[in-house]
Amino acid sequence: MGTLEEEKLFQMVHDFIEYAESPPPISTSPNHHAKCYLLQEILGSSTDAEAEVSESVLKHMRNKMDSKKTKWLVMMLKKDGYNASLCQTSWPTTLGCPSGDYEYLDIVMEDENGTSQRLIVDIDFKSQFELARPTTTYKDLTARLPPVFVGDEQKLNRTVSLLCSAAKQSLGERGLHIPPWRTSTYMHSKWLSHCCHKDNLNREAKLDPIREILVKPKRRGFRGSGLLVESIL
Repeated sequence: MGTLEEEKLFQMVHDFIEYAESPPPISTSPNHHAKCYLLQEILGSSTDAEAEVSESVLKHMRNKMDSKKTKWLVMMLKKDGYNASLCQTSWPTTLGCPSGDYEYLDIVMEDENGTSQRLIVDIDFKSQFELARPTTTYKDLTARLPPVFVGDEQKLNRTVSLLCSAAKQSLGERGLHIPPWRTSTYMHSKWLSHCCHKDNLNREAKLDPIREILVKPKRRGFRGSGLLVESIL
C-alpha cells in the first residue's frame, strides 16, 4: 500500500473513532425527498423482461441459502431458457481510485423481432452501498433499494450515480472522508468496467447430464418493451 493510501486509511480510521460517540445527525437537506422520489421512479419503471427475470431469480434464491450461489444461479437460469452469463469485471488503479474486481450476472433477451436487451442481475446489490455511521436520510434512501437488482445499463447507471451522490453527502454530514472504495468511479467500475470477462458456464452443464436431458430449456424473450441497450461507457 502506498504512502498516500496509508494516510487516507489512517485518516478514515481516525475520523471514525473521533465521531464514534457522537449522536447520528438528522439531515434537513431539502432535496432528500426529491432523491427518494427519483430513486423510486428509476427502480419502479420495470419492463416486462425485468419483472420476468426478477421473478425467476427470486424463485431460485429461495431454494439456495448459502452465499456461494452466483454460478449456481447462472446454471438455473440457463435451464429456465435464459441466455445467462457470469460477468467478472476488473480495473487498474487510477488517480483517486484503487484497483478492484467484481462479479454479477447478465442476461441477453430477444423479442420476436430479434431486438436484443441486456439485463444486469446483481444478487448482492444493496450491500454494496453500506456506509459506516450513515445519516438517517441515507439509511432511508438505501432501505428503498431492492436486495436483487435487475435492469439495463442505463437504469443501473442512474441508480449508482444517485446513491454515490447521497453517500458523499452522508459522509460529509458525518465529517468523514470518502473511502476510495465508495467513490463514484470505483462504484461504477464494478458493473461498467471496460475490462469485463463473460463466462456462460457451459462446461458446468456436463456435471448434470441426466437433468440436462430431462429439462429442455425454452427460448426466452421480452414482450412489448421495445427498449434497446443504451451504452453509457
